[in-house]
Amino acid sequence: MKKRIIFDKLLAEKSSKKASIIIGPRQVGKTTILKELHNALGGLFFDIDIFSDYNKVSNYENAINTFKINGYKENQKDAFYIFLDEFQRYAEIAKTIKSLYDHNGNIKVFATGSSALGIKSSIQESLAGRKNITYMYPLDFAEFLYFKNRSDIADQIARLPQIKSGDYFASMDKETYSLLNEFIVYGGYPEVALAESVEEKQKALNSIFDLYIKKDFAEYAKTEKLRSADKLMRLLAINNGQAANCANYASIAGIDARTVSNYLTILEETFIIVALRPYFRNKNKEISKLSKIYFLDNGMRNFFSGGFSDLSSRADAGFLFEGFYISELIKKAVDPERIKYYRAKSGEEIDIILDLPDALVPIEIKFKKELGLRDISTIKRFVEKNLLKKGFVIAIGELREIGKIEVVDCFRNVV
Repeated sequence: MKKRIIFDKLLAEKSSKKASIIIGPRQVGKTTILKELHNALGGLFFDIDIFSDYNKVSNYENAINTFKINGYKENQKDAFYIFLDEFQRYAEIAKTIKSLYDHNGNIKVFATGSSALGIKSSIQESLAGRKNITYMYPLDFAEFLYFKNRSDIADQIARLPQIKSGDYFASMDKETYSLLNEFIVYGGYPEVALAESVEEKQKALNSIFDLYIKKDFAEYAKTEKLRSADKLMRLLAINNGQAANCANYASIAGIDARTVSNYLTILEETFIIVALRPYFRNKNKEISKLSKIYFLDNGMRNFFSGGFSDLSSRADAGFLFEGFYISELIKKAVDPERIKYYRAKSGEEIDIILDLPDALVPIEIKFKKELGLRDISTIKRFVEKNLLKKGFVIAIGELREIGKIEVVDCFRNVV
């Protein structure tokens, strides 16, 4: 198995009585990591998409009988491990997990699901206090480098925080930049990362989208208007990083605004897009103002927009770079609800405001290798106005400090 960072975290939960739930989009490797956990720990593996497997664990009685036939003893001291793949469609499976937690402390469950919508509806009440949730996304850039057999570059990037900002330091060589370019253009789905040719990468993205539409989107949308949904996704791709106006999108896609809003919720809850709300001191205003929509994976975005050209020749390179960094924050476990954007009445904007419980962190994202004072003027005023200790500008391989503004490379986690 190629290295996925969350594997060690999940393996460390082997002694926890709580069910370990892995949630994320299709085709990111959830089944693979579940099988690796199974290989490491032993126990029983069930693919809930297969009816015979589902039937074996569809209720508590069936599950216990199945486990006993396969060697489980109620008085055993060692944990008996159970692995349930793609359980989100069946509320009764969540009830089975609850009963196992309540009555069999020596049974440890690992389970995967491909949709926050399905998971929320089936486990919100029945597994309250009985679960640990881990989100699994497409590869982050470090994992992408492992998949490309460039752990040497990943290790160098991991050591970058040891370098203090001060005098100018260019941290990205041509080879790293070339790999970053590939990652930003084609994204982090494992199958896409492993594909050798451009044609194979695009074919893999087409397959991922086709499966998503047929299995996830169609089920939750409960509609036959998939052509309108496809048109909406292409609109979102063209307007990636822009404020989403449901009324305008509805007019173009040939559906009503309420349906557009519903589709956006489905796309967000199934990990296709991320919506950034505007930052206001008055929290009520955040609800009423338009959100900015980014695709969680740039490869998927470029698939819908039809553009896979090199970053150097793209007019939308800045938006793709923003999407890349936002996605990296989410993959590093920053709550998407905490990632916002700022727009003043004067029209000044800041790309990201991390609205954390104990801090406000403004971040400006610049697809540039060298910055001038003009590039930091807006964030500098925001820091001064809000009496903040520091603001960050994310750039291409530049490290330096300008007053209270720290310019860091795009690999740095500033949280």
